[in-house]
Amino acid sequence: MSVDRLTALLEPHFLEVLGGFDCTGEVEFPVWARSVVLLAPREPGFWPHLKAQPEWGGADPVDRWSRRVIGRLACDLGGKARFPFGGPPYDPFYQWALRTGRIWDSPVRLLVHGSQGLMVSIRGALVLREAVDLPGADKPCDGCAQPCAAACPVTALTTGGYDLPACHAFLDQAEGADCLSGGCRVRRACPVSQGYARLAEQSAYHMGRFHRAE
Repeated sequence: MSVDRLTALLEPHFLEVLGGFDCTGEVEFPVWARSVVLLAPREPGFWPHLKAQPEWGGADPVDRWSRRVIGRLACDLGGKARFPFGGPPYDPFYQWALRTGRIWDSPVRLLVHGSQGLMVSIRGALVLREAVDLPGADKPCDGCAQPCAAACPVTALTTGGYDLPACHAFLDQAEGADCLSGGCRVRRACPVSQGYARLAEQSAYHMGRFHRAE
């Protein structure tokens, strides 16, 4: 399948291809599967589009929208949809992302992408019967001053991993209001993230859900 055809199918839904990999013969996929393609929001425009969909206003609107739209796309293409939510068990989306050659682990262990920076938000994957040619790309962290490494006010995100309790404790304080309203400071510190047109409202929504999930 050509990337151009796939892009055209995703465009009305404000989704884009972040990367993909060959899965031929791998036991965790159907015997007919040839490729896995990871999908993420396309900016600008994703958040206003999502808020105009029928799922908005109900429980888990982002996940329910993702299931409907990506599930329908998979069905239309004769494939299967997989999602990074709905478990356990959970599919290894982090490892899948690293296999693409277009998404990498950053200095703070968050996934990083050449156009989305640290704002990577994979909504689902298409398991397809056809190969999809997606060439690799250059890792944006190479040659970067890596301000993300020192951006967290409580050093919850470092090269050593993620201190979840420290992050949640900071969000409970008045000083954490900026992270809650504008999104994680570490993600925002990435120079590539700053050029990605994700709305602060969207980041605040996800941070709010993350905070309530403690």
